[in-house]
Amino acid sequence: MTPFPEFLAYEAYEAYEDKGTDTSAVPLVLVHGHPFDRTMWAPQIAEFSATRRVIAPDLRGYGESPRTPGVTRFARFAEDIEALLDELKVETFVLAGLSMGGQIVMDGYRQFGSRVRGLVLADTFPAAETPEGVRARNAMADRLLREGMRGYADEVLEKMVAPYASPEVKAHVHRMMTSAPPEGAAALRARAGRPDYRELLTRVSVPALVVVGADDAYTPVSDAEAMHAALPDSTLLVVEGAAHMPNLERPEEFNGALGEFLARVDGRS
Repeated sequence: MTPFPEFLAYEAYEAYEDKGTDTSAVPLVLVHGHPFDRTMWAPQIAEFSATRRVIAPDLRGYGESPRTPGVTRFARFAEDIEALLDELKVETFVLAGLSMGGQIVMDGYRQFGSRVRGLVLADTFPAAETPEGVRARNAMADRLLREGMRGYADEVLEKMVAPYASPEVKAHVHRMMTSAPPEGAAALRARAGRPDYRELLTRVSVPALVVVGADDAYTPVSDAEAMHAALPDSTLLVVEGAAHMPNLERPEEFNGALGEFLARVDGRS
């Protein structure tokens, strides 16, 4: 665990990975989803820190980062990431996120897009929540605060990853979910109130990689296809044999596409 310096305006992080020192390649910033932590990116950190700097924080309220009262909006999560990158003196970077992390990435592009050299949007979607979705997310947040995470983790494990995923991947995902503090469920309320990023995607001026598991029930392939169509310069990868977390379920395929994308961004930079 790397301590986050105390003199920042707010201490968003107590924990993050910062590996790799190659300054000739564009740094890669990885944003985890809900209810996970930075360890969901373990295969990507191991693969890409050999060729570039890779930074993966625990979002506030998750992993080893501190909990804060109330609802942390996506805009604040994105501000936290920018503050961390400022402290680490990372000026430009590829910004990658999965699920809720992808939506935070979109807000990051909205706020500090001039620093972003490429976007990776995995198993996510840009639309605002429906009224039914708002009610469902708030009800789930209430339940998690009341009951804790284990029952929820048991119920959704084989939607987060496919039923045929390896036992090791299932155990990792289940461990992340059951380790997440129930207070982090407040992020579900932030997801319920998120803005609509669809118009923003049409104005993205950097290359983008859109990834989705073929069997993802939360963000189906049709959502990825719509983002791919909206983005001016994007590549779409549908990962067969994966559900909502293809970076863990099929890391070879995910890393292969991400490696090609990063090489393209390095060439442009």
